[in-house]
Amino acid sequence: MVEDQPVPVCSASLLPPDDPQRIALHNEVHARPAARIRLPALVTLVAVLNDGVSREDERAHLCHLPGQQALSLAELQDNFLRLRLDGYTVKWERHTEFTRYSIVQPLPAGAGLGNSMPALLDHLVTPPGWLGQIPGRTVAAIQLVMLSADLAAGPVLMEQAKQWLRRRTVVGSQLGSSQAWAITDLQLNADGFERMLVLAPPGTSEAAAGRIAMRLLEVETYRLMALRGLPVAKSLAPVLFAAEAELADLTAQLETSSVSEQDLLDRLIGLAARVERATAAHSFRFSATQAYADLVSQRIEELRELSLPSTQTLGAFMRRRLAPAMATVASTAQRLTSLSERIARTSALLRTRVDIATEGQNQQLLAKLTHGQELQLRLQSTVEGLSIAAISYYVVSLLLYGAKALKGLGLPVQPELAAGALVPVVLWGVWRTTRRIHEKLHAGH
Repeated sequence: MVEDQPVPVCSASLLPPDDPQRIALHNEVHARPAARIRLPALVTLVAVLNDGVSREDERAHLCHLPGQQALSLAELQDNFLRLRLDGYTVKWERHTEFTRYSIVQPLPAGAGLGNSMPALLDHLVTPPGWLGQIPGRTVAAIQLVMLSADLAAGPVLMEQAKQWLRRRTVVGSQLGSSQAWAITDLQLNADGFERMLVLAPPGTSEAAAGRIAMRLLEVETYRLMALRGLPVAKSLAPVLFAAEAELADLTAQLETSSVSEQDLLDRLIGLAARVERATAAHSFRFSATQAYADLVSQRIEELRELSLPSTQTLGAFMRRRLAPAMATVASTAQRLTSLSERIARTSALLRTRVDIATEGQNQQLLAKLTHGQELQLRLQSTVEGLSIAAISYYVVSLLLYGAKALKGLGLPVQPELAAGALVPVVLWGVWRTTRRIHEKLHAGH
């Protein structure tokens, strides 16, 4: 049987039409309610990475549970589903990167205090092999046993808890107003599970037990998801060292002119491409790590831990062991960002160097053009002088022919004398005409 989901309520006629996402956003606050757990109980959690795993794959796997053959894909669209089966419940939760399966069942006989590492998997109520066939890759597997106990017998109870975990060193806390004890060793056992033990005072409500279980299981799941960024950060360390050294070398070579700008530009482009590729490939992982780490801190704060005698609290353990890993991831992300910014500044310096070199080349070219224009003006002046002489020669020749014609008509004209006398006038006239043409051309520009 599927647990009842929040019923969508249609807007009254007095309201404007609903935004398409209104109901989904409103019901998000109820999306993952805590289970109600009756003590004593065994909670088995398996979280798997769901990359490449579709909802249909997960629906098909849930259909292998007794009586769930008719389970539809529509029932998995809200990323949360609780199935009530015969004497136990199975909760399915799909997140961005992982999916959690939680099984809540009565505590098997012989699994309580006074035993040492009881065989819990032998009493799992799901069909044989069902856990191992969950689609995905396991990222967290936890067995949480919740018992009622008289917490007044503190030292004796702690010894029994250590015997139950078969550990001499454990971490544990008293949890806020519920006063329940949470004790664990945070170790992977031979069966692939880690174990947690909750000892709650008599009278603890089912709702309170459910909230305690949810917070403890979320702390451990989010811790493991946060740590997924650590191997990435470690693998990037040598890459970042090499990139920073190469960038320092490129920056040093900018101070000399022994290396061409093209060679520097080619190396800088290659370095920038490698850094940007690493940023694009791992920025999500680093952001997700920070988000998961924040969730761990938030869930630990919600536990409102109090210290147990001679036992380190869960929060103190996490701060001591998880904080360095998160600092490494944050430092790597910051180095990537800083390296990208430094490459951008080096690119700006190289661009300035190229601009200065280009400016120098432009000045040399301009000087050559200016010198060429001066030569052209001189040549033009020489040509103009020859042109004036040539035009004047043709004009004088025409005047000479005219004077000879007049002499042939019987007029008293000496052609040679007349032409010679008119030479200065012709030269002046041609020169003056040329000047007027120049003045008109310059006035037009």
